[in-house]
Amino acid sequence: MRSITKTIDLIWCIDGVLISAFSHVRLFLSFLFLCISLSAFAQPSVDALRCELLSNPLGIDKTSPRLSWQIQSTERNVMQTAYHILVASSPEKLAQNSGDLWDSGKRISDNSIAVFYDGKALESDTEVYWKVKIYTNKGESDWSAPASWRVGLLYYKDWNRRWIGFDGYFDSDDKEAGYLSARYFRKEMSFSKEIKQATAYIMGLGLYELYIDGRKVGDQVLAPGLTDYTKNVKYNVFDVTKLLNGSQHAFGVILGNGRYYAVRQEKPYKVKHFGFPKMQMQIRITYTDGSTQTIHTDDTWKGTTDGPIISNNEYDGEVYDARKELNGWARIGYDDATWMNATYVQEPGGNYDAQINSNMKVMQDLQPVSVTASGNGKYIIDYGQNFTGWVKMRVQGKSGTEVILRFAESLNADGSLFRDNLRAARATDTYILKGGTTEEWEPRFTYHGFRYVEVEGYPGDAVADNFVGRLVYDDMETIGSFNSSNVLLNQIHRNAWWGIASNYKSIPVDCPQRNERQAWLGDRPVSAYGETFLFDNTNFYIKWLEDIRLSQKEDGAIPDVAPAFWRYYSDNMTWPGTYLMVADMLYQQTGDVRILQDHYPAMKRWMHYMRARYMDDEGIITKDSYGDWCAPPATIEEGRGKSADKKYPNPLLSTAYYYHLLNMMARFSEHTGNEQDRAGFEKAAAKMKKDFNKRFYHTDGYYGNNTMTENILAMYFGLVEEEHKTKLGDRIVTIIEKENGGHLSTGVVGTQWVMRTLTDMGRADLAYKLATNTSYPSWGYMIENGATTIWELWNGDTAHPRMNSQNHVMMLGDLLVWYYENLAGIKSKENAFQTIVMKLEQIKDLNAVNASYRSLYGAISSSWKRKNERFEWNITIPANTRAQVYIPAKELRTITESGKSVTANGDIQIIQEQNGLVLLEIGSGNYQFLSKF
Repeated sequence: MRSITKTIDLIWCIDGVLISAFSHVRLFLSFLFLCISLSAFAQPSVDALRCELLSNPLGIDKTSPRLSWQIQSTERNVMQTAYHILVASSPEKLAQNSGDLWDSGKRISDNSIAVFYDGKALESDTEVYWKVKIYTNKGESDWSAPASWRVGLLYYKDWNRRWIGFDGYFDSDDKEAGYLSARYFRKEMSFSKEIKQATAYIMGLGLYELYIDGRKVGDQVLAPGLTDYTKNVKYNVFDVTKLLNGSQHAFGVILGNGRYYAVRQEKPYKVKHFGFPKMQMQIRITYTDGSTQTIHTDDTWKGTTDGPIISNNEYDGEVYDARKELNGWARIGYDDATWMNATYVQEPGGNYDAQINSNMKVMQDLQPVSVTASGNGKYIIDYGQNFTGWVKMRVQGKSGTEVILRFAESLNADGSLFRDNLRAARATDTYILKGGTTEEWEPRFTYHGFRYVEVEGYPGDAVADNFVGRLVYDDMETIGSFNSSNVLLNQIHRNAWWGIASNYKSIPVDCPQRNERQAWLGDRPVSAYGETFLFDNTNFYIKWLEDIRLSQKEDGAIPDVAPAFWRYYSDNMTWPGTYLMVADMLYQQTGDVRILQDHYPAMKRWMHYMRARYMDDEGIITKDSYGDWCAPPATIEEGRGKSADKKYPNPLLSTAYYYHLLNMMARFSEHTGNEQDRAGFEKAAAKMKKDFNKRFYHTDGYYGNNTMTENILAMYFGLVEEEHKTKLGDRIVTIIEKENGGHLSTGVVGTQWVMRTLTDMGRADLAYKLATNTSYPSWGYMIENGATTIWELWNGDTAHPRMNSQNHVMMLGDLLVWYYENLAGIKSKENAFQTIVMKLEQIKDLNAVNASYRSLYGAISSSWKRKNERFEWNITIPANTRAQVYIPAKELRTITESGKSVTANGDIQIIQEQNGLVLLEIGSGNYQFLSKF
């Protein structure tokens, strides 16, 4: 094996977002994916071998974290053949090539995305250092630059102190309205030694901001992530070493309400209430002389409720009185004589875990496209885009002047805000000026879903520069792109991006504007799959799976909403079934079998629960709660003014889903080492298929009531007998083309499967028609009527406002999956894109697609165009992967790659030629294919 000299390029990231290695404060999060960064420049055989650090590896409370690296090379057909990992307790030992914690030795393996730490037991609050050497079929790398991760607090006793807060109402609170003011806590400390390392661990519920010497620690907002706090509490970790560079320091924490203090408690049977805000924090310090100290929150901390944040909650907004600002409250020397001592309070009850998903962050600023005076001293601000976040305002005026900002997604015909679809959410921020110089303000503990803002009471003229819109969502990188020759397809993709980003709020909420904002399982069985092509959301959905598992009842029941902030356990298949589907999606996209292993027992228990409770004597699962939720009215006028909040339960849907999930569980049992279960699941599925056809199949060639959704489920799930497929396919086409006039008629259930079902039937042209329609009902109709995200309802412009969000994702269904897998040809065949299937659907009116997706192995790109009979396809395949590429061509001899015939290209394997397609297999690298078709 040839030796390769190298240079090193270490990149620190949080979920793919680059962070300066010299930043004063770094947020430490728990991640399942660690990666090390390695570059190599040497012999021509491998002129650029590089591994990129995928996520910030500090603060991990997993005892066996997953180590991954990403190889980049301009040479073709690069495959890893082996690796060697060293993990050490100090950088000095690692530099001496001593893996005192773990020396994997040279292991023959092509695995570069899921190597689990298998060394000595790790200790809480310790730094771990590691590096890797890789071997490829093109050469061998030197040792990489070192990387490290910090082990979090592994055990409950590591916290070793009690929670503090104020359990009760104060004069600053509005008990009748259910509003609490923010709680402020502070503590001053002296240090006589030089600090080598300081790490802050904090749990602040519902939401917190941490300050040291008046400076906010970190750039996260609305932290920590939402959970059912009786089951699970997330802690955040910060490196605060560089903030503690003196002999005296002041520590401060502001607590907001979040979901912990439920703003409306009039329905305790429905809405979970956890109590008053509280916190526990410790800062672990190592001095340069080797001694250690831990600072804890205790009853010597001082606190007050009489600060400028008069009230705050997610739904109604924030009221801030700048006249009550506590100037210098988090700095040394502040007079807190009137403050109270903090009191010890009851702990939340849930397990303490490091937060594996990124916190939310201000990800982008938006400038208004217009500011319009609307009379009575009011202004309407239009940002041109529906999004989630808040407004950062600059203002100057007299003390006591109230500026009120009201938020909405759209306008009435007279130009006023349309707010009827917000239900009980007030969606209003109020700022009271202290007076004097220019003041700048933005809220801390609320967010809004909006495009428009009404400003009332603003002193002087409201100008655009004084109202910056701030887009807020979980700090994750966009890893996919899509552009095509069809402008409408591109706009739908853009709307989808904004809608998905807007609804990432540490859980996948349904909508960001009204008094709901819940993580409904039924919204994302396949939509989540499509989202993975746009965002680096793996840890986000791993966290959500844990929320679902923890919400499961002892008897096996799974709720419709998780975390179960609403106590909705309606026992149906289509909503809780998302638990299995998201787990399957994560396994497919990441190759991490632990995801299935962790959740297999809970999934199996739920499947048994539903079978025992709801299967009748004829083998049918009788319980369905919602039916094909929000199916479109037959015409736009038929649905005018009517509420979509109607349920049409259908045992065909529940039985079809149970069959689909039985087959999924059979696969899971094999992957997770539960092979003894496979035969049982397969036998149950075979019987259910017979029972399903006996009950629901009609000899005229359709299922159930002959709806589009019923027939599509039978087709896609493989319930239809082989001899009936053609007839069923004809029925589906007839419904779309003749009965629906070329449109879909599916609700949230059917839309999850429609695009791929039609494509698998050989009717990608019909799927394309559905995707590019501009008349009702369609995604294009939404855009034609002003949508900049995705509506909750197909008839969102005429439906009753009670349930009519203009920023939802559930109706995306499998559209984005179809974009990337079928139009762009980027599909994983096995092991998280280690084998890629690139097969394009040739659609007459689509002439070009340019798309990319950053898999765990690296970037995959697919850019094709055609003109007349000429087809051009540029492809990039990452190192350590292979692709099966289907080239449209009249015959093999018409295909060239980089100007040479593929028959004479040793980098390309010719597999077969059939039906106008030539199947090739290629390794990593960049390729330029030309053909005639």
